[in-house]
Amino acid sequence: MTKKIIALLLFVSTITLAQEKVLLRLNYEKGDSYTMNMKMAQVMGMGAMTNDMDIQMKYDITNASKDTYESTAKYTKMVMNMKQGAMNMSYDSTKKDEELDEAGKMMKSQMKPMLESTIFMKGDRMGTILESKAEPNFKGAEKITEQSSSVVYPENAVAVGDTWTMSKNQEGMNMDFTYKVKSISSKNVLLDVSGKVSGVAEGDITGSIDIDKKSGILTESKINMTMKVQGQDLTTNMVVNQFKN
Repeated sequence: MTKKIIALLLFVSTITLAQEKVLLRLNYEKGDSYTMNMKMAQVMGMGAMTNDMDIQMKYDITNASKDTYESTAKYTKMVMNMKQGAMNMSYDSTKKDEELDEAGKMMKSQMKPMLESTIFMKGDRMGTILESKAEPNFKGAEKITEQSSSVVYPENAVAVGDTWTMSKNQEGMNMDFTYKVKSISSKNVLLDVSGKVSGVAEGDITGSIDIDKKSGILTESKINMTMKVQGQDLTTNMVVNQFKN
């Protein structure tokens, strides 16, 4: 009899855990400081064109209210390695001028305004960026919002198996994401990511996202896109990690 009772209690606790719901929100507090690392690898065709990027950004929460937050951010590192046929270009913002080749020096002059700028953002607790500006302004700063890799959380609490969708447009490329709650632990919420790409490119999206349950911060995101662009195969693999300083 005792064994049956224990087995029943374990069964009930398992069902209760599976039904746990989590309200996903960005629980930033004023004074919080975070570092984001983004690594991206792109390959077009049979490898005749490749693009590898390693970008680091530090951001500080300057204000936080019940529904919104404000932050400032600065790029702290940019590493780029591009190959197109026989031409190779590389740039590393941590290197001195004498350590860069001519192509690297040219890229440094192009990246300098971005590295010297401070980005101001305002967003809501669900992850939508409401306002953004850069001071001093730089070319492409107006596209920061659409290029954000943030997940916009659903309005209601979610349990294992629940899904929600999000769409974004970037440079004429429509991306429709579906997020599915794979598991909920005491510390993390794990999502499976799938989706479609349409517009100037056609393809599929797969990946996973790990979210810190308490803060709502995306701690790791792995997104893979396989597409066709003007008849050419293009694969993009992007890994983003964030941690509190």
